[in-house]
Amino acid sequence: MPGRTVPPVCLLVTSDPGVGPCLTEGMTTTSGRLIGVGYEGLDLDQFVMRLRLREVDIVADVRLTPISRKRGFAKRALSERLAAEGIEYRHLRALGNPKENRAGFAAEGADGLESRRRYASLLEADGANACLQELVDVSATKTVALLCFEADESRCHRSVVLDALRRRSLSYA
Repeated sequence: MPGRTVPPVCLLVTSDPGVGPCLTEGMTTTSGRLIGVGYEGLDLDQFVMRLRLREVDIVADVRLTPISRKRGFAKRALSERLAAEGIEYRHLRALGNPKENRAGFAAEGADGLESRRRYASLLEADGANACLQELVDVSATKTVALLCFEADESRCHRSVVLDALRRRSLSYA
């Protein structure tokens, strides 16, 4: 369903849909088929609820090392929980951001731009290119969520991944 839009859904069920945190907070959409998701500030149940409400078919983990101090978000535990929910898990290591480049994503100005430029150059490698093409191909028929930690996508490398995918003919809704 290219061009499908998903309206924001509020976490609290009330007569006023504007009350409470919005389930799409921390999620961005490209043509309804690709979204960026961060689990910062969420427990696993909240995270899974967001994925289910957005009808996510596949979680593409773009963390270099899919481990977490946050319960349930390490690769094995997360993939098992997602499988139980009918959501496929894929770890795309080639799209991970090297540890030494991560701090720059929180920076503004020249430091932030340099970190993004450095990371974007890594996407030109064969392995990263193959992962990007895989995402383009699978998102033609399924809804894919790109996963990393940060809730604020502007401070995360997945924003660069989504930009690269957009340049490969995926347009933002």
